[in-house]
This record gives sequence, structure tokens and C-alpha cells, in this order.
Amino acid sequence: MPKKFLLTGYQWVWVLYLAVAVFTFQLKYTRHIDNNYQIFRQSYYHAIQEKDFYAPYPKEYQDFYYYGPVFPLIVLPSAILPHAAGFLVWELLNAFVLLIGIHLLPFTVRQKTQLLLLCAIEFSNSAFYMQFNPAIAGMIILSFVLVERGKEQWATLFIVLGFFIKLYPIIGLVFFLFSKNKGKFILWTAIWTVVCLVAPLLLSSPAFVIKSYKEWLPAVAGKSATNSQLDAAQDICVMGVVRRTLRDTTIPNMPFLIAGTLVYLLPLLRFSQYKFFKYRIQLLASSLIYIVIFSTGAEHPTYIIAVAGVFIWMLMQDKPYSPFNIFLLVLVLVITGLGLTDAMPEPIRQPIIAKYSLKAVPCILIWCIIFYELMTRNSGANKLEQSEQANQNLAAI
Repeated sequence: MPKKFLLTGYQWVWVLYLAVAVFTFQLKYTRHIDNNYQIFRQSYYHAIQEKDFYAPYPKEYQDFYYYGPVFPLIVLPSAILPHAAGFLVWELLNAFVLLIGIHLLPFTVRQKTQLLLLCAIEFSNSAFYMQFNPAIAGMIILSFVLVERGKEQWATLFIVLGFFIKLYPIIGLVFFLFSKNKGKFILWTAIWTVVCLVAPLLLSSPAFVIKSYKEWLPAVAGKSATNSQLDAAQDICVMGVVRRTLRDTTIPNMPFLIAGTLVYLLPLLRFSQYKFFKYRIQLLASSLIYIVIFSTGAEHPTYIIAVAGVFIWMLMQDKPYSPFNIFLLVLVLVITGLGLTDAMPEPIRQPIIAKYSLKAVPCILIWCIIFYELMTRNSGANKLEQSEQANQNLAAI
């Protein structure tokens, strides 16, 4: 008799993510509510036609394009396909990058299965909005994993390419501190920077590419200035919580950004902890959360990045499901994951969670806990030596 083909639990979770991507495509495509994908897709055609990326195109889509000039090359495989096929490829691509990033983490299969399950709600939120955020999370995780493996030439690709797409992955430069090949890291960062700067020339003229780079950051800065409106979909961050609680849009970002950055960087002074994998993985978790909770551009679908960091931290604990951690887990799943979805009753969703940017609060709380642990704990004093376990897991993959 032929042997039955059975999937493992971990493989079924992969199927779940791909099924969510396919379902979201089907839902959005058949109902013609694919505005975000249209923004991304049209960037390719604007590049080859040399039309201003950052101008309004109300006949093509609502809202504006805020990604870098290299992004049309990422969209190209989807854009050149028929609309339906390209849309499906886009949704699957976002799922795959996140799945691969988590798959390559030096975790046990059980830990990776749990991590994917815990992130499933936020992945669904991001996929529903057709956003690139799952891929951004995957790129940051991949940059960390590849530095751990001594593959700086590829780690820096994800850092630099991610930066030239959506800025966030620049946080991966902090992993330079953990690199055993710092010269190689610097060299390849420079190489990939040049590559990403000139890559748009494959689609457009030098004059148009230079013009687009000059316009990109001012466009992002201009968007940031409008995010602080009390009814904006963005500003789900530390500053947004304060602004919306006090109902004061004049509260500036800079004091929070300076304080938050200092808090983020302060644990890096504990040089003796660099050799411990648990310290390094907690720094990855802190990084994933930090770039979201201190970004005025953070919105509902952005939180797949932060939540990945939350659950990476939780699953690396000696007792990940302690009573306090379960409380935090429920808080994240309910308030952050479901708080702005139809699963939350309308009288709570809009007048409370949306009004005060409460989606950010569980992640802010956990980021503060991670900071405390990074500052006070000896990462080598665990029941299981994390650095040795990580090396064994890396060798096994």
C-alpha cells in the first residue's frame, strides 16, 4: 500500500498562512477593494513611464505612494502578470518572506509552530490590507539570522534593500555589533547601498531616479506630519497614545523619539552579554517592537512587525507560559490583534481602542519589560544555556 502523505503540525501552520493569503486575495479581488495593491502595482508602471511616484493619481487609486524608488523592482513580478495572478503572487510573497524568516530562526520546531500561531491574527490583519509589513518583519528577522550564521553578505542585503523600500529594516544595522566579521559587514553594506541606489536605472532614466530619491524622504516626512491628527488611521504609537489621551495634536514627536532611542540603545552598553544568544534574540525582539511603537506611521496592519518581536521574546523565556506571560499574551491577542477588527464590539473598538491608540499599549508594556530584562539579567544564567542551544539548532537546519 502507498504510504500516506501526512503533514506535521508545523507544516499545517504554513498551509494556514498560505490559505489566509489566498483567501484575502479572493475576498479583495472579487469585491474590487484592492486599493493598496493598486498603489504598489502602479508604481512599476509609473517607473517605466517616468511619472512622479509621489503625486496623486485619483483615477488609479486613493491615498499616496510612500515607498522608495527601488520598490517597483520588487513589485515587478506581480505587476507584469495579469491583475488577478499578480495580486495573488503579491499576497503569497508577503507570506513566504515572513515564513522563511521565522523558519530560519534557531528555534525548535515547536517554538516556531507556536510563534507562527501566535502571530497569525496580526498576519491576517496585514494581509487583509495587502500590506508589505509581513515581508518587512521577515527581512529584519532574516538579517538577524544571517548575521548569526556569519552570512553578512546576505544579511546586509535585507537591511539595505529593506531600508530603501520602507526605512524600518535599517534597524538591522544594530546587528553589526554581534557580527564576527565586521569588516565584511561594512563592505557588503556599502556594496548593497550602491546596488540599491542604481537598481532603479533598470526601469527609469538617471534623471528620473535622482529626482525620485530627492522627493522620497520629503514625501515620507510630509506624511508623518499629517499622522498626528486625532482621527488618523496612523499614529498607533507611544506619541499617539499620549496625544490622543490628552487630545492635543501639538505634542511633538522629538522628545519621545530621543527618549525611546536612548532606552533602546542603553542595553547595548552591556558588552559582556553579547556572547549569549538569549541577549541577542531579546535585542531582536526589542528592535522589532521599537521601530513600530516609535513610528507615527504605525497603523493597524503594521503591528505584525511588533507582535513578531513580542512573541519571539515570550517564547525565549524559561517559562514562556507563566501566569503573568499568559496575561500579557491575552492582552496582545485581544487588544493588539483583535482590538481594531470586527471581532471587537463597535462600542469598544472605535470610541475606546481606536480613539486612544490602545492597540499599541500591550506592545509598549512588553517593550519596557524587555528593556528591564536586557539591563538587569545575566542572559547566560539560564536553566538551558541558550547560546549552545542556538548553535545546535543552527547546525541542524
